[in-house]
Amino acid sequence: MGWPEIINELLDDLGWKAENLSYYEQALTHSSFAHERGHRRLHNERLEFLGDAVLELIISDYLYQKYPQLSEGKLTKLRADLVCEASLARIAYGLNLGRHMRLGKGEIVGGGASRPSLLADTIEALIGAHFLDQGFEVSREKVLELFSPILQELQEGHLRRDFKTLLQEFTQARYAVTPSYMIVQESGPDHEKTFTAEVMLTADVVGVGEGRSKKEAEQAAAKEAWNTLTS
Repeated sequence: MGWPEIINELLDDLGWKAENLSYYEQALTHSSFAHERGHRRLHNERLEFLGDAVLELIISDYLYQKYPQLSEGKLTKLRADLVCEASLARIAYGLNLGRHMRLGKGEIVGGGASRPSLLADTIEALIGAHFLDQGFEVSREKVLELFSPILQELQEGHLRRDFKTLLQEFTQARYAVTPSYMIVQESGPDHEKTFTAEVMLTADVVGVGEGRSKKEAEQAAAKEAWNTLTS
């Protein structure tokens, strides 16, 4: 499959129309790829800068309109949660974005196609490209569509709590392995138990967490593993 076809496949997955494919080509080009070929400016860092600002404005406007009862401080916290690296990487995993990116050889060997920070940056670059190509109103509509599952979680009150899903998406993309969980300890009286969970990749323990329920302990273990593996 040629490069234009790869871009068009991703745009189809996104449901985005495009007037100028060169914006999206640049958005999907990491600096490591550009530097290897002597094109030091033909990469996505400037588009990432633009996309970050566009995304922040779109989400700020959405929250301002949707939650008129919230203070500035609470709106700021919600926005930070919505546009954080974990949320952006989660969207990227859902699109299988890593296979559409152009990376240098070192980044490929180092697992850059599944690295959350790199994937999050590329999502922002794509938003910047779409803004340049289609304008703000169209981009606003498409970005809100892209974030719709996360915005729904926000409405339901459990935004960013599902670290088990995040961890599974990451480990399947990076290692082709699904994490497993084990409750290794229970303590306290029946009405006030504390559970300790371990999360493992193959035979290695990658996270430990405690909670008042088995599910809460597994989420805590998944969060620790996510923070460790993606740092």
